[in-house]
Amino acid sequence: MGGVLLATLAADLARAQAPAGGIYTCVDRNGRRLTADRPIPECLDREQRELSPSGTVRRQIGPSLTEQERSAQEAQQRREAEARAREVEERRRERVLTTRYPDKATHDVERAAAIQMVDEVTATAEKRIAELKQQHKAFEVEMEFYKRDPNKAPMTLRRKIAENEDSMAEQQRFIAGQDQEKRRVHQRFDTELAQLRKLWESQRLPAAGVAAETPAASR
Repeated sequence: MGGVLLATLAADLARAQAPAGGIYTCVDRNGRRLTADRPIPECLDREQRELSPSGTVRRQIGPSLTEQERSAQEAQQRREAEARAREVEERRRERVLTTRYPDKATHDVERAAAIQMVDEVTATAEKRIAELKQQHKAFEVEMEFYKRDPNKAPMTLRRKIAENEDSMAEQQRFIAGQDQEKRRVHQRFDTELAQLRKLWESQRLPAAGVAAETPAASR
């Protein structure tokens, strides 16, 4: 009983003498546990703990770094933060994607709508080409009067023919561009569909697991 009382008194005395600002403790490179009322120089290259007067850990202080080491650590932390941000953004995009396309039928409908828009623009260009061809036929009729010597045709007529041919070439280039756009649309939807198949499958797996566990749980 007297030993317990002495131990209690010694602990109370130690707490009373401990600095109010905190106690620093660490194990140095030689394995010695050191204690001080301020950061310990022998442990600047390793972790230290700051204790409250009651002995609880207030904080952990990492090893002191050189400027180069600190810069490297900060760069690594930035890279890790950016990687986490990219992952969070990717998960967000995946949620948006599966919400927008809950199944292949929905995705197919939007693909068809996108292709239809391209086809409608192409059809407008083709209609314009047909109009230009009709104009060109009319210009050819007028040029019949100058068949023997086309150079005698009025400058305005020759200019109209040149403008007509330039317009047709421009519309044909535009249609070729729309053909490329249609391929791009299909490629985008194909890539998207490949990703969606994986996401749909990953959504089905947890649901299948829950369904398999439910009968066992009911038993």
